[in-house]
Amino acid sequence: MSWAWFHRLGSPKSFFFWSKRWARPAFLSGLIILIVGLVWGLAFAPPDYQQGDSFRIIYIHVPAAMLAQTCYFALGVAGIVSLVWQMKIAPMFIRAVAPIGAVMAFISLVTGAIWGKTAWGTWWVWDARLTSVLVLFFLYMGIIALQNALEETALADKATAVISVVGLINLPIIKYSVVWWNTLHQGATFTLTEKPAMPVEMWLPLLIAVIGFYCMVMGLALWRMQTIILLREHRTQWVKQEVTDHGV
Repeated sequence: MSWAWFHRLGSPKSFFFWSKRWARPAFLSGLIILIVGLVWGLAFAPPDYQQGDSFRIIYIHVPAAMLAQTCYFALGVAGIVSLVWQMKIAPMFIRAVAPIGAVMAFISLVTGAIWGKTAWGTWWVWDARLTSVLVLFFLYMGIIALQNALEETALADKATAVISVVGLINLPIIKYSVVWWNTLHQGATFTLTEKPAMPVEMWLPLLIAVIGFYCMVMGLALWRMQTIILLREHRTQWVKQEVTDHGV
């Protein structure tokens, strides 16, 4: 198996031009898909037999929660790549994706609190799932704070890579917290081994919204990567040529 593509994308220049090709299509297609999923879920899906219309916040909460975890997993992988193979693109990826993941974690916490108020009668409980997601948000904020606090780029990159890798231990805690402990939070909405408990007219728009969220976040991440690459590689000839040709 050839790993040439992997090393090619590890080059800031190659990744920049690859991302220019895919950022806009990913974002725009994601936006369209997300609108379809949200309109279907918020306006046309039937109400839940127990929670009524209040359950509809699931169409924002679940995609945000999934993305918060996926983004952090990606940070952890990038951290390993940065520490082991020292590929220049990896710390740039961490810097680009950490704020997006933090926003997703924040949306997950806020929508979860709103949903919890209607379902449990309280905005917050120190439930294992909620607490572990809060820890995830603090991990994101810690990474962002270190990136801004440390003036030496190499030191900031190494520190954030280490935190990204160490923080991976929180992901299985988030996933299995509803199994390991007696929690108020429900189990996973989607699994690879079981059919969703919701009727198809409720889970299908949710799946569409999840796909839309993922595509949009991919587009945003690629745009952020382009900006960071240009800033870090501004002394290279290819960046100077790109700025001259396109005014970026």
